[in-house]
Amino acid sequence: MDYLPNIIFAVILIAGVGYFARNIKKLIRNIKLGHDVHTSDNKGQRWKNMARIALGQSKMVVRPVAGFLHIIVYVGFVIINIEVLEIIIDGLFGTHRIGLKVLPESVYGFLIGSFEILAVLVLVAVIVFWLRRNITNIKRFKSLKGWPKNDGNIILYFEVVLMCLFLVMNATDTSFQSMNAGNVVSQYISPLFGDNPDTLHLIERTAWWLHIIGILIFLNYLYFSKHLHILLAFPNTYYGKLTPKGQFNNLEAVTNEVKLMMDPNADPFAAPAEDDNADEPAKFGASDVMDLNRIQLLNAYTCTECGRCTSECPANQTGKKLSPRKIMMDTRDRLAEVGKNIDANNGEFKDDGKQLLGDYITKEELWACTTCNACVEACPVSIDPLSIIMEMRRYLVMEESAAPMELNNMMTNIENNGAPWPYNQQDRLNWVNE
Repeated sequence: MDYLPNIIFAVILIAGVGYFARNIKKLIRNIKLGHDVHTSDNKGQRWKNMARIALGQSKMVVRPVAGFLHIIVYVGFVIINIEVLEIIIDGLFGTHRIGLKVLPESVYGFLIGSFEILAVLVLVAVIVFWLRRNITNIKRFKSLKGWPKNDGNIILYFEVVLMCLFLVMNATDTSFQSMNAGNVVSQYISPLFGDNPDTLHLIERTAWWLHIIGILIFLNYLYFSKHLHILLAFPNTYYGKLTPKGQFNNLEAVTNEVKLMMDPNADPFAAPAEDDNADEPAKFGASDVMDLNRIQLLNAYTCTECGRCTSECPANQTGKKLSPRKIMMDTRDRLAEVGKNIDANNGEFKDDGKQLLGDYITKEELWACTTCNACVEACPVSIDPLSIIMEMRRYLVMEESAAPMELNNMMTNIENNGAPWPYNQQDRLNWVNE
């Protein structure tokens, strides 16, 4: 019976980590539904981007207040949960504060004291975030309704509960309080719980168990939450676009066809040479998530739903229907739907009569984009909504010939007149004579 708590702890730990691993495996499978993309170039620059943007939060602090508070929550939450390692060791081996046995008391006290100060700072930052999301009149937060709004609040509640449990656990641990070191915050809380040793022990053990169970629940909740970016921001910034923001990718098949048309020595009636290595696309552009590449699908899962992209979008500011945040959320929702379809059909996707284009994202949204890259520049974790928009536009133009009339007229003029204007090339300079 002495080992029963350790066995229960091990079962809970294995179940929590196992369920998390299962969901991560699904996430990787869903991302791999996209086309492979070359990302093995410029590894040095990619590591620098990851260190600067994901770890250093360099793009987050462009908006100083929110950026500073986010750094407090991010750094505080990560550092405080280093203590989870101690909890896991104690839970598995039946020890109590194993850190005291392997570290000098002064060092251990300094670490836990730092954690307690960070816990208070995290609580303050979380309260400010809650007020910003729910009370203040910030458009990018007020526009969120239903689950996206609730999801953000749930995470804030999680963080408040976990930080409070951490402080209560320290405040009711009589052996820790007797150290007179490290309890820089909890010493002021401990009088609230009285001085009965049995009661303190019960509260301390309850807080200890709830803390580790809460951590495991939080870990598994991430898969269903926008806060998956806590984990995915690192690979997303590593695989982020390195080419200039105004540079668009060309389809190799189309490029080769254009080169052939411009070759004066080529026979226009000759059958095209077969090339086993040629990457002929099944279709041009993208109408569903399987037509996108893996980086774009990773982008969708990484989206923080912060709305910075939409708040910077000139089309959105002028009342157009386009919202880059919605583009990413729709892509993720459709990808999750496809993943559930695969799960329900023994690993095989069965046509559900839906697709990303039309059922989630409308043509009106796509054609409202000015391709200015403001959304790409604003994103704190290197997400590229524009690349998805352009792939879906490519599908509309090249597969469905469904470009707006104005664009079709322009392309016809370029084909016939060599310019976007409806004038014959010989008449183009007539205005000079006027």
